[in-house]
Amino acid sequence: VQLQASGGGLVQVGGSLRLACAASGRTSSTYATGWFRQAPGKGREFVAAIRWMGSTTYYADSVKGRFTISRDNAKNNAKNTVYLQMNSLKPEDTAVYYCAANSEGLYSDYVRWESWGQGTQVTVSS
Repeated sequence: VQLQASGGGLVQVGGSLRLACAASGRTSSTYATGWFRQAPGKGREFVAAIRWMGSTTYYADSVKGRFTISRDNAKNNAKNTVYLQMNSLKPEDTAVYYCAANSEGLYSDYVRWESWGQGTQVTVSS
C-alpha cells in the first residue's frame, strides 16, 4: 500500500487543521489506517486509527475529544482516503504527522504498522 499524507501547516493555539491520507495499491489487504506523530527529539507516538472497512476507531488519550479520524463514506471506501480532523490544537501537538496502514489490527505500537507515508508538518504557535 502506498500512502500520501497532506494537509499540514501552521495554525494558532485553539485552531483546527484537517489531514488527509490517500491510499493506493493493494488496499484490499488493509485492515486499518492510522496516524502517528513525531516531535523533535521524541519517539513516534500513536494518535488515532480506524478500520479500513467499518467504523471502529481508536485514539490516544492525549487527543480524545479533540481529534477525529474518519474515512470517506463512498461505497467500499472507493476514494481510499482517511482524514484526521484536529480541533482545539495545542503547542504540544506540534510534530510531523505520518499516516500508516497495516493488515492486522488497530495497534498503538508503531512497529506493528507495515506501510508508511511521508510526513506532513503541523506547527501550533502560541
